[in-house]
Amino acid sequence: MTQGSFGFPPADLRLRALGEIHARPYALVQAPRVIFQLAFLTESAGDNDHEMLADLSRSSGVAPPARETSHHAISWGQGTLRWERHTEFSTYFWDCPAPERFGAPIAVHPFGDSFSPPGPFISGIRLEIRHDTPDTAQEMSVFDPTSLCRSELRNGQATILTDFRQDGDGLTKFLVIDRGMSDSARGALVQRLLDIETYRTLAMMGLPLAQSLSPEIRQIESGLTAITQRMKLHAREEADQMLSEITRLAAELEANAALSLYRFGASRAYYDIVQERIRALAETAMPGSETLGSFLERRLAPAMRTCQSVEERQANLSRKLARATALLRSWIDVELERINTTVLNSMDRRAQLQLRLQQTVEGLSVAAISYYVVGLFGYVAKGAHNVGFELSPETLTGLSVPIVVAGMWLVVRSIRRRHAEEDKH
Repeated sequence: MTQGSFGFPPADLRLRALGEIHARPYALVQAPRVIFQLAFLTESAGDNDHEMLADLSRSSGVAPPARETSHHAISWGQGTLRWERHTEFSTYFWDCPAPERFGAPIAVHPFGDSFSPPGPFISGIRLEIRHDTPDTAQEMSVFDPTSLCRSELRNGQATILTDFRQDGDGLTKFLVIDRGMSDSARGALVQRLLDIETYRTLAMMGLPLAQSLSPEIRQIESGLTAITQRMKLHAREEADQMLSEITRLAAELEANAALSLYRFGASRAYYDIVQERIRALAETAMPGSETLGSFLERRLAPAMRTCQSVEERQANLSRKLARATALLRSWIDVELERINTTVLNSMDRRAQLQLRLQQTVEGLSVAAISYYVVGLFGYVAKGAHNVGFELSPETLTGLSVPIVVAGMWLVVRSIRRRHAEEDKH
């Protein structure tokens, strides 16, 4: 490092950490302008997404992006096609000069017949920015008055209108009436509105899953209730069977919880983003109209509470199943202890019988060994008589019997005592 230079070796993730704050700059948007943004679920089709973007780039004479790239821009006609990859979806943004009338068809755009969707279509937006003219005021009649949202922004510099309904192309229409915003202010407003529509759709993906899981959770709750009622009457007799049933219920619950864990977590994150973008709009309500924030809050909040309720029911039910399992395990453990006690008592009785048998065998063994020893001594007595010993062999043998029996008994007793002392140690 030279004197006065700060060229220190950077950390591995420093460039990514610093670049992330500039990863999504607001586009400078002029007026009048029409903007399209399509969102596709691409988490399981990342290769399709990259191939589609590469084909669009080559057809426009631009080098395809690298596979690890998450942002890319291509000049297309009178506008710019911007691609961005998120965790589970990708967005395609394109802008061009606005047509003469609000909602009029666009002759040429990048989403024609040559465009192959990289994944399931999840969100589509058509946003037009127009100056405040009498014609613009008349075009507001295209929105559905039953769900029309209209509010002022930036101290009256802009008015936004939408009914959150989809047109024949599946796009949600937004109209921004511009009364003197700068290009950067328009870009920031456009990005917030696009985020609100995209993320509120993604947040609602958790609701169908919650609705489908609710009946299954109710069935598991009913099954647990039936088992706990049986536990009050037949816990000891049917503990094994009830434990098997609870294990099956717990497996079903955990499978559903694993299935919904990511979806519910993603819905919460998307809902937080929607609320953040709505707060950033700083809307001012217009007489007789509803703001975007109040409209979405009335519809999104109940859906998010439904997802939260299902998630909490899963957690509470999991704890109840764990407690019921613990109770049944207690009954089973008590029964096992009783069986073990019976087995130990039986083993103790058998040990006593074996001890008595052993003592009987020891007595017989003393007699048997003494018999063989006396027999051997008889041979010795006969040999002694043949060499001139005066007493007869029968007399000597008879005299040796009590001595041999007493000696054998002492030897066996000594051996048994030594074994008993070894067992104590």
